[in-house]
Amino acid sequence: MKTKKDVMAFLALLRQRGAGVSETIEKTVKDILKDVSKNGDQAVLKYTRKFDFKGTKKLKLTPAEINRAADKAAPHVVKALEVAEKRIRRFHEMQVEHTWTTGDSETILGQAVRPIKRVGVYVPGGKAAYPSTVLMNVIPAQVAGVKEIALCVPSSGGEVNPYVMAAVRMLGVKEVYAIGGAQAVGALAYGTDTIKRVDKIVGPGNIYVATAKRAVFGMVDIDMIAGPSEILIIADSSANAAFIASDLLSQAEHDELASSVLLTDSKSLSQRVAAELELQLAKLTRKKIAEKSLAAYGAIIVTRNLDEAIALSNEIAPEHLEVMTEDPMDLLPAIENAGAIFLGPWTPEALGDYAAGPNHTLPTGGTARFFSPLGVYDFYKRSSLIGFTKKGFMKLSGVVETIADIEGLEAHANTIRIRRNRLSTNKTTP
Repeated sequence: MKTKKDVMAFLALLRQRGAGVSETIEKTVKDILKDVSKNGDQAVLKYTRKFDFKGTKKLKLTPAEINRAADKAAPHVVKALEVAEKRIRRFHEMQVEHTWTTGDSETILGQAVRPIKRVGVYVPGGKAAYPSTVLMNVIPAQVAGVKEIALCVPSSGGEVNPYVMAAVRMLGVKEVYAIGGAQAVGALAYGTDTIKRVDKIVGPGNIYVATAKRAVFGMVDIDMIAGPSEILIIADSSANAAFIASDLLSQAEHDELASSVLLTDSKSLSQRVAAELELQLAKLTRKKIAEKSLAAYGAIIVTRNLDEAIALSNEIAPEHLEVMTEDPMDLLPAIENAGAIFLGPWTPEALGDYAAGPNHTLPTGGTARFFSPLGVYDFYKRSSLIGFTKKGFMKLSGVVETIADIEGLEAHANTIRIRRNRLSTNKTTP
């Protein structure tokens, strides 16, 4: 991009990427949710037969069905999933929170940390297989101590994916439903005769799933509304152009709305990357998708220096941020907004997608300014703990009474006055 005006126009385009949902989709989702809320299993079966498999007769998979599907998974893939599972679990165990208290002889203050009781995990299905989604969403819930996990994954032609089921079996998930789409979200949120309602729904999905999650938020909690995938790379002249091109394409092949951006202070590198993109794109299986993505939402921007690159990156707040500079750690303190930060040339974003350890469920569309990756902390609820002795009560009573009075809340102030009056007349509380 040649001018500041071009850059500003591109940033505005990124903000609009994937924004808004058509009225048709909104209405379809609303109708499905209303039907599921009213008719439960009957409605879920109807939409599952319509969108997934006409022969569907039941919703829940039996342990035997899970095992039969998982047994079909290639052993070398199962071994890879086992390595990833261990790394992901070890990382998330570092996020565990505990109940804590503080205080003195007059007060007890603290926070009770408890796991959410029941969680629904949505795993995209159909033609594609996403066992990594099972790992990334179930493991943090298990580490947090969630007792009940209900997993929904649509089948393709009545067959559930072997690799998804291998991951399910590996993690010991017993409650699995072969359903997807807005009807699965509705079943988890409202509950049916077969599916007990959950307290939180996590996991990615298509526009219908995302719209349904947004609609049921408040009745249940959700993780986030995931938008199109994105990668931003900050690089200097020391970076490898082939590495950068491959990493940009790793996002561009997702879908036409994916965004791939390079920010560099080296004009020479920008030219080498552009040439590499052409070479690698020509050999890519998903070439047409990647081409459309790069044409609409891809960019190579040459900045005056790395400080300007970081400032632009912080404004974009990318889902995935790769730093390919001579010393990536030097830039880290200035990076404010990013879902995940990948440091150095040997840390492609794909490592984070599958096996590095941190969660791959990340904020998109600039929401890294205020959202964080999915983690163990998302599966806790917290209660404040407050306890006062008579002496502690008396010390703070005047402050509370004063604030209650100026806010015009007489009954609030009376809770203080009545207790203080009781103490002043030497009567003890029951």
